[in-house]
Amino acid sequence: MRKGVRLLVGGLLVAALALVATGCAGDDASTSAAEPVAEASPPICPKSSRASWQKLANEIKAPVYCPSWFPQPLAGKFGGPFFNGRSVDPDRSYLVSWAWFEASGGAVQEVHVNFRGYPGRPRIPTCEDTLTVSGKTVHKKFPCFSDRKGRKRLGGETVTVYTANQGADMWHVLYAWRRGGSLYTVSEHVAPPYTYKQVVGHLDRMTRTLVRLQPQA
Repeated sequence: MRKGVRLLVGGLLVAALALVATGCAGDDASTSAAEPVAEASPPICPKSSRASWQKLANEIKAPVYCPSWFPQPLAGKFGGPFFNGRSVDPDRSYLVSWAWFEASGGAVQEVHVNFRGYPGRPRIPTCEDTLTVSGKTVHKKFPCFSDRKGRKRLGGETVTVYTANQGADMWHVLYAWRRGGSLYTVSEHVAPPYTYKQVVGHLDRMTRTLVRLQPQA
């Protein structure tokens, strides 16, 4: 009888520990995205945004990368909540952006993600700043992405990490890679509610689960 009691108590203890572990995992859901995740199946471009990414690929006549995962609370739908715009320049380079912003009690939080593509242009673009020096206007040119922090292999692409970027990518960590003679990037702003480490985790997961879409005639 004592043996049966010990087995019952032991079983209840294991179940209780399992519940505690589950509870802890739930409490840490906001930070779990920063950890490496083994994808169980090939990534799929979501139905809610696939048509929009395909339209972009057709417009620029070049492949684009559709993200299958976004950091919360972003959803990744064109025209949906937190969609921050889509622009295409005459040279076919594009910027697609999502941003969430909240200010409460003096605290500011922001989640801002950018996707860029430069069809037929593998080199890092050049940015320009206009300065006045000794009464003269000076146009200073410099790389739009700089402060290289190494490389990593993600989802079949070799990405270079940059932490000093310009324009819409300022204060972002940016991943850049080249494929088919074109340059592509994804970046995320380092700001609360996420830490630098979490943002890097987000970028790892977004890059690893990108889906390449070819233009259609």
